[in-house]
Amino acid sequence: MADSRDPIQELVIAARRKQILDAATQVFAEKGFHRATIKDIARVAGIADGTIYTYFASKTEVLLAILHRLNESTERSQQFLQGGEQDFRVFVQEYIRQRISLVWPNAEVFRAVLPEVLVNAELRELYTQQVLIPTFEIGERYFRAQREQGKLRDLDVQLTVRAVAGSVFGLLVIQLLGDEVIASRWEELPEVLTTLLLDGLRAVHEAPVEEGERDADAH
Repeated sequence: MADSRDPIQELVIAARRKQILDAATQVFAEKGFHRATIKDIARVAGIADGTIYTYFASKTEVLLAILHRLNESTERSQQFLQGGEQDFRVFVQEYIRQRISLVWPNAEVFRAVLPEVLVNAELRELYTQQVLIPTFEIGERYFRAQREQGKLRDLDVQLTVRAVAGSVFGLLVIQLLGDEVIASRWEELPEVLTTLLLDGLRAVHEAPVEEGERDADAH
């Protein structure tokens, strides 16, 4: 069957959705999710209230779309697919850099909406099922593939993916609490996190000399 979608119309729809999401991001950051209204979003977007409902069924759906955009949900599979063709260390560092460079400039959005996600059971469930779990599953497939290729040791993939994600998210929360070091040096975090994840904390020492070798050196 031929694809009946109109590419011009799709571009128009994408542009309108972006206009609405840009406005909603600004409104949520300023007012928080609970106090923000569709009318507020429409005013900032410069459109009629009813226009928003043509593209989003509710304010909650607008918020989820923003979270999907910050999560890069539609691009994530391709990112990991390309990562499978790269050096593992290079990919990890660039992946973390990409996530931080997208999330950090939108820190105020998270400050505004995170409380609502935590206290609103329905929204929390939607965010978990639609954003978090699909993202974890993509990461798990990548890590399993790397493990099967011998690039990783035999580790618990599910916990590892969540630990990596939690590291980035936890640093964002620390910044939101007012930590000036992270706020001023966040561009250094990708290298720091990559080194921590792949090399650990212990200093690298020379291999210990066996007792027999010490005796031989003494003669």
